[in-house]
Amino acid sequence: MTSTVRPASTTEAAKRPGRWLALGVLVLAVLLVAVDATVLGLATPYISEDLKPSGTQLLWIGDVYSFVIAGLLVSMGSLGDRIGRKRILLIGATAFGAISVLNAYATTPETMIVARALLGVAGATLMPATLALIRNLFHDPRERSLAVGIWGATASAGTAVGPIVGGFLLEHFWWGSVFLINLPVMAVLVLVGIKLLPESRTANPGPWDLASVVLSLVGMVAVVYAVKEAATHGFAWGTLAAGLLGAAALYGFVRRQLTLPAPLLDMRLFRNRGFSGAVLADLLTILGLSGLVFFLSQYLQLVQGRRPFEAGLAELPAAIGAVVAGLVAGRAARRFSVRAVVSGGLAAIGLALAALTVIGQSTGYPLLGAALLMVGVGAGFSFTVTADVILSSVPKEQAGSASAVSETAYELGAALGIAVLGSIVTGVYRDFTGPAGTPAAAHESLGGAVEAAAGMPAHTAATMLDAARTAFVDGLALAAGAGAAVLLAAAVAAWFLLRGQRLESGGAEHP
Repeated sequence: MTSTVRPASTTEAAKRPGRWLALGVLVLAVLLVAVDATVLGLATPYISEDLKPSGTQLLWIGDVYSFVIAGLLVSMGSLGDRIGRKRILLIGATAFGAISVLNAYATTPETMIVARALLGVAGATLMPATLALIRNLFHDPRERSLAVGIWGATASAGTAVGPIVGGFLLEHFWWGSVFLINLPVMAVLVLVGIKLLPESRTANPGPWDLASVVLSLVGMVAVVYAVKEAATHGFAWGTLAAGLLGAAALYGFVRRQLTLPAPLLDMRLFRNRGFSGAVLADLLTILGLSGLVFFLSQYLQLVQGRRPFEAGLAELPAAIGAVVAGLVAGRAARRFSVRAVVSGGLAAIGLALAALTVIGQSTGYPLLGAALLMVGVGAGFSFTVTADVILSSVPKEQAGSASAVSETAYELGAALGIAVLGSIVTGVYRDFTGPAGTPAAAHESLGGAVEAAAGMPAHTAATMLDAARTAFVDGLALAAGAGAAVLLAAAVAAWFLLRGQRLESGGAEHP
């Protein structure tokens, strides 16, 4: 089925003055969310040393942000469609800045967990609103493709800037500084956004259904929690109960949306094969990449001995590739086809992950850097075009909800990826054979092994660390192979699901 795209009206085709400056404001929000998602991993050892959380509390500090943001994205996207996307973005940005201070100056593990949860609430307002506002700022399809490319490139750049900036701050200041960098950026975003951003909302949205909000929140949080718990501790009755509760809540959410006259999320969006194919491609891509992304910093620092700042620089090729590819992705999709660019991008990531199955403890940087560059290029092409497809597949009035579905696919893909691929890494790692006297903590994580080695005799510590690092790399290579299989399967699925899909071109559909 060839997608049908609405021609742009004369009014829509009018180009809004200041739209590129407004885009600059929007990408500030994207940059900040992307940076914030990466700096916590670097700061965790310092937070652990200072706040002394229990193992369970440390997991909640790391996970509660993604739990909350996954549970609220659809609700916040729909709320923005109703009360105004500019309004919810500016409220969310102000809250994000204020709550960042609470994160920076948390003095107990409990305060830190609450602060991270509140930051997730604020973060859930930002990403859907930015993409929805782009849909309303740029009516010319080619300009919108470039704007989406810049949006995606900024997100990619943020994931690379995060470890670099975070590494620099942690080497020179206390851990709270990684949160305080949010304040000046958010201040600029709010002050400039008040003047430059246009307000947009759905004309007759209907009431914001609180029961749907609760079902969505309970469903997503319970499912993501169950997946992560299963990966960390294996299957247990509590984990199974959480998963079943989440599945039941999501089923109830879908049923309710199909009966409401003004649903929180219009499930008919998924009847559009292009929309569904793009969302599925995003979910599978993040799922396949998560194992690499989650464990790469540990590999660079704990296996190859790089400092945090150096490890951040080592990951830069992925961001460079994503930025460059994102800026030309729309043009490439129009010249060739949507499915060729998306499938080609996914296949490139799959092949890069396949190349990483041969890494070892002393693998040289040329192989790693080249693989990361290919991952970045593939992701830049794929994510940019799928975001454009998702926005083009829905009326402007539903842009917030559609954007939220896209972001939720990212969060769910990340949770599943870390669970599935992470369990591969940890499963292989825990089976390593260390010398006599190896403590149980060394089998829990590579970081635990490095800490345990500090209190052991030098020869025993070196033997244990070599065995632990070898096992970690073996697990990482196996996870890279599994990720490659997922990405190559996603490339095949995208080839069929995106058949006949076209991007808008100057207000007229391609023949």
